[in-house]
Parts: sequence; C-alpha cells; structure tokens
Amino acid sequence: MGGYLWQVLIDSFVGGKQMARTNRRDVLAAGEMQVVHCINRCVRRADLCGQDPVIGTDYEHRRELIRQRLEFLARIMGIEVLGYSVMSNHFHCILRSRYDVVETWSDEDVARKWWLLCPARKTKEGLPAKPTEFELNSIRNDARGLKEKRVRLSSVSWFMRFLSERVAKIANKQDQCSSRFWEGRFRGQILLDSAAILACMQYVDLNPVRANIATSPESSDFTSAQDRLVDLQTAEEVSTPDAQDNRIEYGERAGWLALIPLEPKRQAVRAKKPVRRASNKGCLSMGLGDYLQLLDWTGRQIRSDKRGAMPANLEPVFEAAPQCCLLYADVHIEMDSPVTPLPSYSVEMDGPVTPSY
Repeated sequence: MGGYLWQVLIDSFVGGKQMARTNRRDVLAAGEMQVVHCINRCVRRADLCGQDPVIGTDYEHRRELIRQRLEFLARIMGIEVLGYSVMSNHFHCILRSRYDVVETWSDEDVARKWWLLCPARKTKEGLPAKPTEFELNSIRNDARGLKEKRVRLSSVSWFMRFLSERVAKIANKQDQCSSRFWEGRFRGQILLDSAAILACMQYVDLNPVRANIATSPESSDFTSAQDRLVDLQTAEEVSTPDAQDNRIEYGERAGWLALIPLEPKRQAVRAKKPVRRASNKGCLSMGLGDYLQLLDWTGRQIRSDKRGAMPANLEPVFEAAPQCCLLYADVHIEMDSPVTPLPSYSVEMDGPVTPSY
C-alpha cells in the first residue's frame, strides 16, 4: 500500500508522465546528416548580450563574440551554419551535421582540428599554442580516442558545447563572477524537409524585425541575412561574373555560412576548395536572389502577435517578388509552435520556435 501511495504522489506532481528523458544521442544520431534549429537563452532572460536597462551596462560586444565563435567553429568542425541571429538575451543558429565530410579528413587533420578546440597548451593570450609532433602523435596514435573525436567533430551537441561554454567563461571573467550565464541545455528542433529549413531560415533572419529592433534585413545586426547582403553589395565593386560570384559565395562576411546557391551556377567558383566552412553544399533549393526577395516579402507581412514588420514604404531588396513568394504563402507553415527541448521531437515539422521578447 505504501508503494502505491508513493506512486500516486509522484504521478500527481509529474502528471503521470515518465520523468526520465530520452538520451540526446538517441535523437541527434551520429552518422546521419541532420539539420537542427538551436536556441540558447541567457539566464533569467537577462540582457547579458545587449544594453542592460536596469544597470545601464552595455554588453553589445558579446554579440560579436558569439558571431566570431560561430565562424571559428564552422571553420574547424564538420558542422555547417545555415543561418543565425544573435539577440540581446538569446541566440539562434541552424546547424547541419556533415559526418560525411569528417570521414574524408586524415588523422592529421582530425588531430590538428581537435587541438585547436581543446589545446593542452595555450599562449599568454589564451589562444591554442603551436602543437609539437609529440603532442599531435598523442592524439593520432590513440585509435579509440581518434574515432571518438571524429564523431564529436560532426556533433551538433559538441558544437553547441564549444560555443556556449566559451562565451559563458569569457562573460563571467568580464563580470568577475562564476554564476550561470545560460539558462541551461540548449534547445532545438530537427528540421525534416526543405520547407521546414526555408521557414526556419526566414524566421531566424527576421528575428530583429519581428522584435521591432530593426526595420529591414539590411539593418538587422548580427544576422546571417545581413552578412549575405553585405557581400552581395560588395560584389558590385568587381565587373566579371566569376569575380562577383566569388565575392558572394566566399565573401568576407558570409563566406563561412552554408551556401545559398547562385543562379546560374558557375563551376569555376563552386569548384574552389572551401576554407571557412565544411563544404560547398547548398542549403536551399532556390537561389540567393529568390531567397532575399522572399525574405523581403515575408518581413512586410503584418502579424498581430508580433511587435514589428518592415515598413510598407521601404525600398525592396529586389524589384519584384518572384512566384516563390506565392508558393510560400500556400505552404501554411505555422511559425508559432512552442520551443521543444531536445529530444522531444514530433515526426511532423511543426515550424520553428517562437521566443518571447
């Protein structure tokens, strides 16, 4: 009888649901190419990456810190960043695991990349010191450890760990404290098809506009859309088509992001070996011009549940919205489903998460 009453008491607190969660590794499986929308919030949703309204301290520099860390990890790991936005109290990133790319790396490549992520020695500036041959051999000659490191280099969980942990340590050192910086484990949602990826990229790129802190993608600081637009504008400085494509697909600002293919595709540019990202694999079935037009069209839609929208009198990114905008409107992908912590995913795509501002 005592055991039964104890079980009833437990059920009354947890609603009769199973308390133990599924292991994250059972959802984000190794050896599979998956696209995941990840989000992490500052503790208590405080503006620890923006202008603190209470004490007046400016933490805007931490937004650039997160962006730089994203770019660094995209260059080192077998993870591609499809899109990102860094807000004052949280950030979004859309990640694609590329285990197939990591499998092509030599043991030397894996050892050197892992050293950059977890160096045994650092310089006075806190950067990874140049490894000796003995130190690299200690990684290469450990067959079991090397295999595990290959898995981790294409793991979304390890990517988020390297990102969040680094930012938290630097922020706590600046604030001279040792408390939690993030609310907890990152949250995410697997994107199962191209429509889900497109909807989520639009949502992430329009975060500042919907939060009413920017009027257009061009003015949305620390977003992938702004980075792509900056490179698109600099491409006008050169005349030949190949040079323009090179400025766009390997640009200074967005050259580390996963490609949104240009139309028409030019093999001379696409065949160039990527240095700042894992591969040249595209992330959408539409071209960059169509995506930016669709982004402009979506941002102008007024929604009662959102603070902001692009002004109607604002100049469009491109002249006319293509047919893809009308097709997109017919998809009816809701963008208001609650955020779901890993690994509680539904088989159907319910749309990107919607944070509270």
